[in-house]
Amino acid sequence: MKPVVLLIDDEPSIQFGFRAYLNKTGYDVQTAGSIVEAGQKLTQRSFDIILLDLSLPDGNGLDLISEIRQNHPEVALVVITGRSDVPVAVKAMQLGADNFLTKPVDMNELNVYLSKSVELKGLRSKEITRKRLDKSTEPYFGESPAVKKALELANVAAGSDSPVIICGQTGTGKGVLAKWIHEHSSRRSGFFVEVNCSALKGDLLSNELFGHARGAFTSAHQDQPGLLEVADGGTLFLDEIGDMDLTVQAQFLKVIEEKKYRRLGEVKSRQSNFRLIGATNQDLPALTKNGRFRLDLYYRINVFPVTLPSLRELGGDINGLILHLLKSLHYKGTGVPPDVLNMLRRYCWPGNIRELRNVLERGLMLSGGNLLKPLHFAGLDLSSSGMFPEGKESSIENAEMLHVKRIMEQCNGDTAAASKILGVSRPTLYRKIKKYNLTNH
Repeated sequence: MKPVVLLIDDEPSIQFGFRAYLNKTGYDVQTAGSIVEAGQKLTQRSFDIILLDLSLPDGNGLDLISEIRQNHPEVALVVITGRSDVPVAVKAMQLGADNFLTKPVDMNELNVYLSKSVELKGLRSKEITRKRLDKSTEPYFGESPAVKKALELANVAAGSDSPVIICGQTGTGKGVLAKWIHEHSSRRSGFFVEVNCSALKGDLLSNELFGHARGAFTSAHQDQPGLLEVADGGTLFLDEIGDMDLTVQAQFLKVIEEKKYRRLGEVKSRQSNFRLIGATNQDLPALTKNGRFRLDLYYRINVFPVTLPSLRELGGDINGLILHLLKSLHYKGTGVPPDVLNMLRRYCWPGNIRELRNVLERGLMLSGGNLLKPLHFAGLDLSSSGMFPEGKESSIENAEMLHVKRIMEQCNGDTAAASKILGVSRPTLYRKIKKYNLTNH
């Protein structure tokens, strides 16, 4: 994609000359002849570089600098001025300009300035992103000992570059925790690239990760970079890594070991310096025993495991989580009535935090944003699902089976609608249907 330049100058000859040269050297050039027109252009699209002449028909370009810096802090700003106005140019830099050029502008010098300006804009954007992440709201998982232990481990993981595997049931917040680790790591200025291994199978997943060269297959009309390339310098998050096909597992093992890969249909090797975080709701050691997950890959990714507890393991700590989620949903009330809290605590929550959030959101819609009441949660089936004590896995699974069956019946077999109500992905719902031998109408 071409860097976009906004030239703010009222002389048509200068506009023509700059546009001709910059278009030829690989830039997309927009022009404005006044402060008013420049303001309009700046509201219509984003720019990588602004070239600003200080002498404009409707005012002094100096007056525009502060506004540009306030509304577009990442953009590179170069002032163009006459040789006799160098002190004014210095003042422009004090106001926020990055550099200045004197007329008549040497085009070779301009080209050097623009190249540096593009780099400056990129660095500044990363720094702004980093500061924004530093101020981001911390995720809340509760205050139970199990949660605190998981967060302590996540904090240690953020300080290293080793592979992390996050374990936990569907909906416990594995993806949220993975992103938190990335945002608090040394790679936070890079991309957080998420891939759902249960949604893509075989060649589709391989193509998504590695990319392909033009002509690699019939519909490959152009080169396509893979997500490994995008994750270079950042974090690659493989959600539901236990569902990755064995063929792709073999390919990916080599990537982890060497940090090298090839696009499909390409001979040359490429490098990607990414940090790996995986997540799974399955028992990976059990998968290795039945041949569904490579043991050598398991050893490579299981460097730093972190386990998130299920919602039913939180016990009374669910109260704090409910209040936190309600706040994130902009609930204006000061609290939750005890009868509502007791009702929510009695439920089994097979979809964990994700399901709890969906149920609370629905309750708020039904209440019109007013005080929550038990009637706003009438859809919860409490007859067969409660907060079972630990060790009662058969009872818990039975409750989950009955709950999934009931929701599927309510949705007339519509898996898309059922998965949304349950707060789980469709692939996860399909696994539960198969596990409990439920009819998918």
